[in-house]
Amino acid sequence: MNVSITARKFKAHSTLKEFINAEIESMAKFNDSILDVDVILSFQNSSNSEKTAEIIVKVPGQTLTAAESSDDFNKSIVAAAGKLARQLQKLKTKRTVRVKNED
Repeated sequence: MNVSITARKFKAHSTLKEFINAEIESMAKFNDSILDVDVILSFQNSSNSEKTAEIIVKVPGQTLTAAESSDDFNKSIVAAAGKLARQLQKLKTKRTVRVKNED
């Protein structure tokens, strides 16, 4: 699985990159056919300093996306990873049901 991390308007620290990699690795247990993962971190420098994490997961035949905003990158990453975990579980369930029905 290829993971690329893009930080817009700031430079991501190594601890944040390690946290992202750990979250992505935990998503692998929901679906083992993940090809690529793109993580885009952006920072809105407004009065509430909103931090957004967008995760794009490519699996064979589909691209899954989740984005989340909060006041902390870790919270945003965990929430987006949770959304993607549900999407990956649903996708895997649909594929296994379809295979069982064909037999």
